[in-house]
Amino acid sequence: MWGRDYRSARDSGLSDADMRHLLADNGLEVAEVDLAWWWLPGADAVRVPPEMDQHDLFGFGESELFALADAIGARSLNAVDVFGGRWGVDDATESFSRLCGRAAEHGLLVHLEFLPWSKIPDLATAWKIVREADRPNGGLAIDSWHFLFGSGPGHDDGRQRIGTLAAIPGDRILSVQLSDAPESIDGDPAEASLHDRLLPGDGVLDLEGLVDCMRQGAVEAPVGVEVFSDVLHRLDPSEAGRRAGAAARGILDRKGRRHEPGK
Repeated sequence: MWGRDYRSARDSGLSDADMRHLLADNGLEVAEVDLAWWWLPGADAVRVPPEMDQHDLFGFGESELFALADAIGARSLNAVDVFGGRWGVDDATESFSRLCGRAAEHGLLVHLEFLPWSKIPDLATAWKIVREADRPNGGLAIDSWHFLFGSGPGHDDGRQRIGTLAAIPGDRILSVQLSDAPESIDGDPAEASLHDRLLPGDGVLDLEGLVDCMRQGAVEAPVGVEVFSDVLHRLDPSEAGRRAGAAARGILDRKGRRHEPGK
């Protein structure tokens, strides 16, 4: 759940109790709250004007997202680097440790998600921060687009990245986000990640290899679908949800069979 989702629900007349009942009546839980953008040095001083915040991300600070998590009983908070800055990995480690401490007061796990265009660009950097922060409620988020796509979705590179992941203790992986990618993209990769993702199984990423690695490492994190897609967003929400669920189950049920794009 994003801050914008919660605000939209409240604006529509739903109370916190209404939302909890809706979730319970449909057998649902909110695993993750997105997007913790303020936690790194200097980030909390950044002000993004509403007219420039086209995805409605930056109007929700720490107090708002912690209140959201308390209201709907969320499991975890997703932390990313958005704005960069002059800080280094040691500074990020200290900031992540402090964020985990504050989140623990709300019963929340915190997973760090790396973004290839950020100052936390890859698994190695994110794992160094999480490992050295050494907080019991701190871990990693693995987004298949960022992890397997990187600078390109070559299968050899994908296998190497999965091999790196296999060396990390499974209990430090706290979130898995599945999406697929085309063979190549045009333009800005950050923009493509927000508009052009594919449903799991519709692209070229080795999602089965990723799932195999998670199983072998005894990862117990929730597996979700995170497909930012202009095509998907034009569908009725129930149809988009049906397709996303079916795509994810298709990957999870393949049990180690190699991926054939589009099948």
